[in-house]
Amino acid sequence: MSLDNIQLVEKETVGDLVFPLDEILTSNSEILNRKLSIDRAISLGNLERQKVKIIFSDTIGIKKVNTTIWAVTDKAILLKQNTVVPIHRIHKLEI
Repeated sequence: MSLDNIQLVEKETVGDLVFPLDEILTSNSEILNRKLSIDRAISLGNLERQKVKIIFSDTIGIKKVNTTIWAVTDKAILLKQNTVVPIHRIHKLEI
């Protein structure tokens, strides 16, 4: 999947999006790199309140949000106001 036509969304609207259940990354190395990026982003968010760009897919297409990650579970990242993005729908993070 090409990451060309990415729609920028506001973090306040992410909670209204619908996320499919399937994994979007195809290789174990991509999945590992995503996990490492998330771990780094949560550290930067908690220590320095640094924002990251999260590129993910919902049912409609590819989106990007610029925000701080507040917490991470084994299945999702949590943004402000209990907004959740499933990890299996994240293409990459730009830190």
